[in-house]
Amino acid sequence: MKSEPRLLREMWVLVCDGRKALFLQNAGDHLYPKLETREVLEHSVERSSAMSSDGPGRTHSSVGSGSSAVDQGDPHDHAEREFLRSVAARLDALVGEKHIHHLIIAAPARALGMLRPFLSPSVQHVVSDEVAHDYVKSPLYEIERHLNTN
Repeated sequence: MKSEPRLLREMWVLVCDGRKALFLQNAGDHLYPKLETREVLEHSVERSSAMSSDGPGRTHSSVGSGSSAVDQGDPHDHAEREFLRSVAARLDALVGEKHIHHLIIAAPARALGMLRPFLSPSVQHVVSDEVAHDYVKSPLYEIERHLNTN
């Protein structure tokens, strides 16, 4: 038994990772999908040394004279999280402007996990499917083929 195709006419697809987001729309139909790029968001990745200017901070114990280093966290993780927050904000705007009615999100599992908490209820309502795979560097015809077959 053949399953239903995923890519319906005028359906939107978000293909993203922590550095790049492709907002695509199916200009074809379910038999012959034709994804077209509507928007691209990117952020540059800086070297860790450029992202953090100083060494770790220090905290001093309230008792005695001891001190210890304070972990600043991963600056790349923070930058990726902020980028995905901006992607979610753009999705929210597109849904609010009535451009997106059905959406598939394709992203690596890590990026999906970071993106989900930032999705507004209106965006969550239009998400038809999530695909935990990295297609950002794939040509559109490959994305069409992967998303339209189950």
